Amino acid sequence: MGSYSTWSCLKYIPNRLAGVAFIVPVVNYRWPSLPDSLIREDYRRKLVQWSIWFANHAPGLLYWWATQNWLPSTSVLERNPLFFNDRDIDTLKTISGFPMLTQDKLRERSVFDTLRHDFMLAFGKWEFDPMGITNPYPKNESSVHIWQGYEDKVVPVQLQRFVSGKLPWIRYHEVPDGGHLIVHYNGVCEAILRALLLREEAVLYRPRKARVLP
Repeated sequence: MGSYSTWSCLKYIPNRLAGVAFIVPVVNYRWPSLPDSLIREDYRRKLVQWSIWFANHAPGLLYWWATQNWLPSTSVLERNPLFFNDRDIDTLKTISGFPMLTQDKLRERSVFDTLRHDFMLAFGKWEFDPMGITNPYPKNESSVHIWQGYEDKVVPVQLQRFVSGKLPWIRYHEVPDGGHLIVHYNGVCEAILRALLLREEAVLYRPRKARVLP
């Protein structure tokens, strides 16, 4: 969820960035520019709202819940089609998974608190709306990219398309059969680096259709 700090850098110190590649960045449902018609029926919005409430007001209860033995293991979560598409699930068979999300790690209070604070910063109230950021590189002295999986079940493609549509100076790329783990797919990481460093655009990762703003 480190994308929130990168948005802050683009807002306040863009001159210190050589370039930016957002990879399935978090979209905060509290950003004022997001239209209600786009997020009203998104079940993730309610899930985030409840999680933020518990993280703020009942962190002890949230810690207890997250460390219970009766909760599904991370290996079960990683196979859950609610979070990952088929290609993600295949990818998880070849990588080590998410060690910080195991129950053993979450029982370490420092790990739990780090993740809780990260979540609260990403989805809490910001002092600016990223969609109000003007082009920090009008002379193309640097570039900003967003990479998104078309089938991402964690960060919906509709939200990412809206954000990039509001910020046309951002170069938007879309992996056609990609889920949330696109950075682990063969060839995608190389394409990300080539786009950022060499400004090459892979035709394969152009959006399927024009981005239409609600």
